[in-house]
Amino acid sequence: MAQGATLGEALSSLLHDYGARPQDRLKSYRAKQWHAQLVQLTGTHRGYEALEHAGLNVTARTLANWLSDSEYPVRRSYQEQIRAAYEGTATIPPTPVPPEFQVHQFRITGTVQIAGDIRDRGTQGEAPLRIDACNGAWARIEQAWLTGQLTDEVFEEYFIDDIIVEDIGDGTDGWQFPGDLYLVL
Repeated sequence: MAQGATLGEALSSLLHDYGARPQDRLKSYRAKQWHAQLVQLTGTHRGYEALEHAGLNVTARTLANWLSDSEYPVRRSYQEQIRAAYEGTATIPPTPVPPEFQVHQFRITGTVQIAGDIRDRGTQGEAPLRIDACNGAWARIEQAWLTGQLTDEVFEEYFIDDIIVEDIGDGTDGWQFPGDLYLVL
């Protein structure tokens, strides 16, 4: 069970509970200058691989000169390759949206509005809103998640359009979730 002030926030929380991890940056990667970035990269095998992947191809002697002198005149193109390798190493890619999340049977508790019909679902004798995610189209949510663009607002919008509507239809004037607390199971 996850909760949030909006449906999107509750869905995001539930997605994290399923073990999905957003794109993140390692806290140990804070260097700003090319020299400090190079020093950190050359301290690990992964860093050397990132430099190679970024296209940095220099002799061991040149690399030693760069490492020994932070004022060494290094071409801008090499500095950009170092920066690209550093950013690639500093960034942890997101995990995909778990398949079991995409086939989840959602039960949503909170205020649900369809046109003039506003109900507090899942409380006071009302059944929660039940959504069968198997019927949904997850491509936009997955793409937004993998590119780091799945905000709570976007998640709610896509969930309504691509999951709820695909499962039970558009309803009169669409779905809205105007409440201030949502529980999602």
